[in-house]
This record gives sequence, C-alpha cells and structure tokens, in this order.
Amino acid sequence: MDVKLLQRVKVLDTDHLAQTVLEVLQTEGYQRPLFVMDSFLAQVPLVQKTQALLEKSGITVSVFDQVVSDPPAQTIRDGVTAFGAAHADSLIAIGGGSSIDVARGINIVRVNGGDILDYTDTQKSIEPCPGLIAIPTTSGTGSELSNALVVTDVATEKKVAILADNAVSEYAILNPDLLLSLPKKMTIATGLDAFSHAAEGYTSRLASPVTDAICEKVMFLLYNYLPRAVENGHDREARQRVMVAAALAGWMLNNAGTNAGHSMAHILGSKYHLVHGEAVAYALPGVLEQVAPLLPHKVAEIGQILGVTYAPTDTLSERCNQAIKAYQHFRDDLVGLHPFSDYGVSEEELVTNAEAVANEQFAGNTPGEMNKQVATKLLTRFGCRA
Repeated sequence: MDVKLLQRVKVLDTDHLAQTVLEVLQTEGYQRPLFVMDSFLAQVPLVQKTQALLEKSGITVSVFDQVVSDPPAQTIRDGVTAFGAAHADSLIAIGGGSSIDVARGINIVRVNGGDILDYTDTQKSIEPCPGLIAIPTTSGTGSELSNALVVTDVATEKKVAILADNAVSEYAILNPDLLLSLPKKMTIATGLDAFSHAAEGYTSRLASPVTDAICEKVMFLLYNYLPRAVENGHDREARQRVMVAAALAGWMLNNAGTNAGHSMAHILGSKYHLVHGEAVAYALPGVLEQVAPLLPHKVAEIGQILGVTYAPTDTLSERCNQAIKAYQHFRDDLVGLHPFSDYGVSEEELVTNAEAVANEQFAGNTPGEMNKQVATKLLTRFGCRA
C-alpha cells in the first residue's frame, strides 16, 4: 500500500488550480507538459487560465484533446505521437477516467515502448513512469489514484484492463470547482462507480483489515454526500466529500481490487454500450447476494453504513437481505439511477455472456467458486430492483 501516494494528493479549498499546477511542475522540474483531455475541456475557462499562467511562467504547453469515452487503443497511440512531436516531458490529464486512462497509457508507452495493448500481458514488465499529473473532473473512476487503465480493443470489442503499479499518478489535484457543473446523470453514474469500488474491494479476496476500514469510510461518505451532490450540483461541500471518497476508492483498487461486478461491467459495457458506473451499480446487488453466505458480517455491515438498524432477533441472513435492499434503495431512490430496463437488453441476451464474465480477469477476486453457472446466476440478477 503506497501511503506516500496520499502525500502527493492536493485538495483545493479555493480556486487555486493554475497556481497549484505551476507549483507542481516547478517542484519536479517539468518544463514541457502535454495536456490530455477531450475537446470540450480544452475550451473551459479554468483550463485555459491554467495554461495561460504556465506559458507566462516560461512553461511550454502542448495539448492533445482527442480523448473520447471508452477510449480505443488508437487514441493512446495518437497521444504517444503527440507527446513525441511536442518533445514533452510530462502529462497533465484533465477529465474523467477516460482522460486519465489515456494519459496513463501514453506515459507507459513513451517510457517503455511498444504498443499499449502489449501491456495486457501481465508478464510484460513496466518500468517506473513519472510525470503524470491527474486532475479529475468527475468523482467516480478513481483513476487519479488507481494503478489501472481501461482501454477498448476495437478488434475484439472488449474493454481490457492494464494494471501498472509503476504508472500511478505522480500527483493528483482535487478541485471541486471543476465538478460544480457536472450533469446530474454523470454525477450519479460516477458516484455509484466509486461506491462499487469500495463495496467490491470490501468483499474481495484481496481485502485486508486496513483496506476494509478505508472502504467502509468511502461507503459512508458516499451514502451521506452523494445524494446531496445529485440534488444540488453546486453544493461544494458535498462535491468535495464525494471527490475525496472517489479518490480513496481508486486507491483501494490498487490494494483490494474489484470482483465480478466489474467483470460484468467490462464485458457488458463494451458490448451493449452501458455507462460503466451504471453497469457496476446494476451488478452490485447480485454480487452481494452471491458473497453473503461467505461474508455475512461484511454484507450486514454495508447495511449499517447505509442506515439500516437491525433488530436483535434478526438472523445474519435476514440482515444481509436488508442490507441488499438498503443498497437498492440508496441507488434507485436516494441517488436516482434509472432502471436497467431502459437499455432494452433482455435477460436471455445477458446470460449469453456468462462464460466471458466467469473468465474476466477480476472475476477470480470474488469469494467462493466462480464458473459459468455462478456467472449466469449473477447475470440474471443484473439490474434487479428492490
């Protein structure tokens, strides 16, 4: 667990983004950063103000603004070309998980060479990749502190994850002002993604007492502040608390991992174009049902975090059932996730993906046996409501 990473997280109480970015670059001696973002963010005044201050201070700024959602490998290849053409020495990723993932991919390839898809091979080593400064504009993916990037392999129509402890962000700058205008639907999806990171890590084979404590706090923060951020996007306190929770949840990805919930999201998301944060939220009740017999105290604890008061006579099984219903109430009613039926994908279609889900790289972190039969059961519960 890289505790030192937290020392390089800067949470801004006021709008000091431009000055903070400049200070980070000067501290590390970077002179030629490549900004990595989508075309919309390239026009945001706060971003332009930051670039202007850097230029005024003698920093040479270049921009790669071709990031798209669920970025294909080609986007990273194009970014590597842009990095070389600019003679850049560092990367400033501004955006959601896609922008930070693309920047991480560029950083891996510019240091280690080859093609980004080469690194889906877990046996291929990745040397340390300094120079990535992450500035998230959503609160959910946790990419600013995680060791993972997700890229779409267009040839196979699958999202693939690359894990690289040596490619985490050198710095993360959390500025709630960048989230005040985040649309409600994206606030919901990204916030529930962060909750799933914590809940799946909490119920992962890789969990430990230390990661459990952090995951519990992440779920607590999201339960108390995500509905507020959804209700009023300009609630700065709520935005900051959710932002911190999401970053910590991303940190836990490096230590406790995820489980079958993310396996379903990766397989189904690319195939049926499901929003990732929504997909993991649809998957979580089924995952909790699956692990409850093995981890009843943990599932019951999630219920308490979600405001459930158990009767002394409630059995562990009854408490687990209440906890799962409490999550569905939080997801569907307090936060307001739209029903999975809106996507128009039938249960019969979902279960055709059982073998792929069972063999997805994170499925093995799920406690208990994981096979096609278990994956089929999980898929029949995908999107279930209380």
